Amino acid sequence: MKSKTAPQKSSSAGPAKKKEDLSPHQRAKLIQILQARFAQNMQRHPDMQWKSVQARLEANAAKLWSLNEMERTGGEPDVVGFDRITGEFIFYDCSAESPEGRRSVCYDRQGLESRKEHQAANTAMDMAAAIGIDLLTVEQYRNLQNLGTFDAKTSSWLKTPPDIRKRGGAIFGDYRYGNVFVYHNGAQSYYGGRGFRGSLRI
Repeated sequence: MKSKTAPQKSSSAGPAKKKEDLSPHQRAKLIQILQARFAQNMQRHPDMQWKSVQARLEANAAKLWSLNEMERTGGEPDVVGFDRITGEFIFYDCSAESPEGRRSVCYDRQGLESRKEHQAANTAMDMAAAIGIDLLTVEQYRNLQNLGTFDAKTSSWLKTPPDIRKRGGAIFGDYRYGNVFVYHNGAQSYYGGRGFRGSLRI
């Protein structure tokens, strides 16, 4: 009588590749893109050296998947800060406009489910969690705007304080008339010109 136990697959191919793993080619391509962007935008990190950033990236390969997702969805991530206490480099989405691959999203799952008709396909908070990044806070967004001009034609959801969110609102930022504006909408709202920007510490 034949055994009902399924035959085991050969292990010669090695362990299964995780979704969060990039191939060596993908890692090399991403680092090349980041290095070029770093060199082209030194005003964002005037006191930093790329070799230190690259060493940190190569020592934290697990986070390269999140950086790659930021890049893939149009965020154009770049280094904007360094935490001397933790030794982490801080990346923000630095695309001129809100990342194109993350637009037409409402703020969070509660907001999406509160909308009975014409619901958004996704939410900023859910997408950020899936990518492994945090939405920019108001303070971080203003700091980013000090490094250039961002969201002159679009807008970006920002991390909303609990007291505003519990009242049904969510906040966003943009740049108009030579100034940075932070305003509000219902969390269920979504627009073709609004996405979100994130941060990642590595």
